[in-house]
Amino acid sequence: MSYLVLPVGTGEQSAYSLAHGAGRKWTRSAARERVRERFTAESLTRTSFKSHVVCEDRDLLFEEAPPAYKAIDRVVTDLVEAGLVRVVATLAPVLTYKTRGRAAE
Repeated sequence: MSYLVLPVGTGEQSAYSLAHGAGRKWTRSAARERVRERFTAESLTRTSFKSHVVCEDRDLLFEEAPPAYKAIDRVVTDLVEAGLVRVVATLAPVLTYKTRGRAAE
């Protein structure tokens, strides 16, 4: 799930900074180990929203798996309850493409 949020207030209450995502729960190396124990690469190419994940890098697929991150619903709820944001829309992904990108040339 993705949220589109609108900052509330002047920004001073949040020190002009808001979360831009859920944040990692595990390091990349811990995620690779933990997620491989519980999931297959194939199972990570479909989400709970019935959407598809495209990723040619198996390590990255495990590193970026949903269990490696905090619960976004809780993060957004905390921001709303703190009076920092207002939810404008919730979005469900249709396709997710994961890549490490190219190294700087």
